[in-house]
Amino acid sequence: MTRSEYSWLLPSALADPELPAERERPRRTLRDWVVDTTAFLIALGIGLLTLDSLTAGAEESTPVLLADLLAGAAACGALWVRRRRPVALAVALVVVTAIAPLASGALLVGLFSLAVHRPFRPAALVAAAAVASGVVQAWLRPDPTSSWTVSALAGTVLVLLVIAWGMVVRSRRQLVVVLRDRARRAEAEADLRAEQAQRLAREAIAREMHDVLAHRLTLLSVHAGALEFRPGAPVAEVARAAGVIRDSAHEALQDLREIIGVLRTPGEGEQNRPQPTLASLDALVDESRQAGMKVALAHRVADPAGVPAATGRTAYRIAQEGLTNARKHAPGAEVTVTVEGSPGNGLTIQVRNPAPPSDVPEVPGSGQGLIGLTERATLAGGRLEHGAGDDGGFRVDAWLPWPA
Repeated sequence: MTRSEYSWLLPSALADPELPAERERPRRTLRDWVVDTTAFLIALGIGLLTLDSLTAGAEESTPVLLADLLAGAAACGALWVRRRRPVALAVALVVVTAIAPLASGALLVGLFSLAVHRPFRPAALVAAAAVASGVVQAWLRPDPTSSWTVSALAGTVLVLLVIAWGMVVRSRRQLVVVLRDRARRAEAEADLRAEQAQRLAREAIAREMHDVLAHRLTLLSVHAGALEFRPGAPVAEVARAAGVIRDSAHEALQDLREIIGVLRTPGEGEQNRPQPTLASLDALVDESRQAGMKVALAHRVADPAGVPAATGRTAYRIAQEGLTNARKHAPGAEVTVTVEGSPGNGLTIQVRNPAPPSDVPEVPGSGQGLIGLTERATLAGGRLEHGAGDDGGFRVDAWLPWPA
């Protein structure tokens, strides 16, 4: 999940006419019952206050008063549908309130619910109708305790206050919904980033395992093969081969332990052994020569220790993989390793080996090592090419940046 998938979430949520929390409610909750009961009691209380003001200074006929009471009770009872039909309820209450002042409390509660559950435009239109209804009510059913102007102005102010309060509540609810959604998306994105980082780390470990263990195991194979096919070799040569086998097995076991330790505790372990650099290339070539390989090294870097550690380590791995492949696929052939470069011009690594003799059996390979090397070089800002040479052999050409 990328950032662009949720960066426009806030505007789209605010444009939604209904809050998700309202659309997903299958039935009333305990909170809904408490809120609806409170709204009913508030509307009933405002209606009783209105009734008291109407009967304070003027005599109302019994049929009119009874009609007002019935209309007010029906209006308060209709508030139980304010969540499902807020617009229809508010419009009906606007019409009723124009001739029945006792429905004023229900109208205010209905306008509040309309502003909470519907966007601005329908709420503003119904509010304007409510203001007009209040003006008509003040003319048809004047309050004996105040003038027409005061009654109309007071009704307008109450309508505007209720609408504004409802819009504030709606905006806050939308903000909470958006923040919750963003938090869920951010948590999911964080999990994806962590998973991706872990995957990349494991891929790097896998490449390191291939580069290191493949080199060690090919040395073991060469010396073990020599002992197998030369059972009558001199004791000193056998002892030397056995020592190389022992050292290579020990080094491979140490590398394997480190890699398994990192896999068991991903993200925590650091390799304790010093990592190879370009200055370690001579030791790598000597080790290959001791295994019986013919290696010609052209090391034309004046100060190998001055090469950046990451660049030198990548160059070392490229040369190591080239020697390993030559030992597997072209045994007995002379391998040429050339390293040259300078600060500002970059570092060039070339590994060449001629075509193997026709009687040498073909050793299958997966090609994962060269793929890993290409990725290493690309991540380091360089490039790597490999393929068949002009003489039928194999070549590996790499260039790595070396800042001035």
